[in-house]
Amino acid sequence: MAKGLAAIKNHSRKKSKNRRSKTLLKAAIVIIMIIGIINGFSTPIPDGISVEGKAYDVSNIEFLQDITYKKNGKIVHEQVIFNEQLKLIENAKEFIVVDMFLFNDDYDRKNSFPKISEGLTTALINQKKKYPSMRIYFITDEINNFYGSLESKYITQLRENNIEVIVTDSTKIRDSNPLYSGFWRTFLKGFKTSGKGWLPNPFSPDSQKVTLRGYLKLLNFKANHRKTLVTEEAAIIASANPHDASGYHSNIAFRLEGEIINDLIKSELAVAKFSGSDFDEFEYVSSGDPSEGIKATLLTEGKIKKHIVKEIKDTESKEKISLAMFYLSDRSIVKELIKASNRGVDIKLVLDANKDAFGIEKNGIPNRQVASELIKKSDGKINVKWYDTNGEQFHTKLIFIEKDEKDVIIGGSANFTRRNLDDYNLETDVKIETYGEKNELSTEISKYFSRIWNNEDGQYTSDYSKYQDESFIKKVIYRFQEFSGLCTF
Repeated sequence: MAKGLAAIKNHSRKKSKNRRSKTLLKAAIVIIMIIGIINGFSTPIPDGISVEGKAYDVSNIEFLQDITYKKNGKIVHEQVIFNEQLKLIENAKEFIVVDMFLFNDDYDRKNSFPKISEGLTTALINQKKKYPSMRIYFITDEINNFYGSLESKYITQLRENNIEVIVTDSTKIRDSNPLYSGFWRTFLKGFKTSGKGWLPNPFSPDSQKVTLRGYLKLLNFKANHRKTLVTEEAAIIASANPHDASGYHSNIAFRLEGEIINDLIKSELAVAKFSGSDFDEFEYVSSGDPSEGIKATLLTEGKIKKHIVKEIKDTESKEKISLAMFYLSDRSIVKELIKASNRGVDIKLVLDANKDAFGIEKNGIPNRQVASELIKKSDGKINVKWYDTNGEQFHTKLIFIEKDEKDVIIGGSANFTRRNLDDYNLETDVKIETYGEKNELSTEISKYFSRIWNNEDGQYTSDYSKYQDESFIKKVIYRFQEFSGLCTF
């Protein structure tokens, strides 16, 4: 009897000890994950990131636009940005620095798109062959080699022709999706993503298979989202990717000449350095005379948001804000737009309806929910139209603020979202200020907005009611995703 009682006690003690061990193990895992999440939040911004350059005079500046629209029942593509990029490359003799987010031809082959990635690759290789001593640096995002699972054939071709390709090291930038990234940094970061792939490429069923570890890294939802091109002649800062399936998107860009280009070169050198490369610094020398009444400032990452919020805050009654945007969700900007409308500022927004993504139908988040909030909280004073897309996207990122003393233009790669504007993604925009009478640049941008808003000589936009969405559940989803980072916008 005594032995039996002793055995029961021993068994009970073992069970209690096992429970304590399991509890301690669970607690340790939770603590480690919390440390990982805190680490993601507290990761310092690399040197040279989140830049606010000087306001420079520019010797030349041009507004470029890609527009897809309907006219007389037919789809029309007016695409100029890529051609201007090719011209800039073909004129280069000393150096070329490219930083592009999407650079591949992965898409569902049932569709047909312009061969943009191949065209850019060929242009760079040809120029390197023409001028063998020319320095060419191609910076891009990990998405193009599926986070180490494979290598794009175009990246391979560039490397084989002595062009340095720098794949951005996303582990050095802050975590926009900390709930997942805390887990990933703790348990998965040490595993290589390369190896024989066995899962379908999510961007194209016909492309090379990828690894599970590549998918797990993708879920961090962070990117080098920049779209810049620099040579000794000029620079182009764009919203457009050299990506085949993006070939018919509507986009904008600015071609610039002037001392601002040296700030742009330094901002790209910073990305190269924290990604394991270290190309020599070189200087752009401006040869043109400064344009009167125009200043241009380079803005990257969080400094883009700083200037957008400031310029909206500074608007007064009867001044104007025109916004053309692929994604609008940042809470600070939403609130400032509502406040501005209540001060009597005339606000017009042209938004993508967030319904198309390379053949996949989307649910309208976040733009439809944000549009609903802006209209309700401004008592209808904020006017919203949807760009009429036909499978492509309204991929523009541009704000135009017309004030009494000056006009302000900010455009480039950055969507107006937390991920794009709070020092998570890498982004490049240019801020342009024009003073005095309406100059050619301000006039051209004003005509651009008038054309698409008023459907001049074509069908560009539809009234808000076409994609109006008052779903409470989707509003909750949008707010949670914007706050947590558990989303792709």
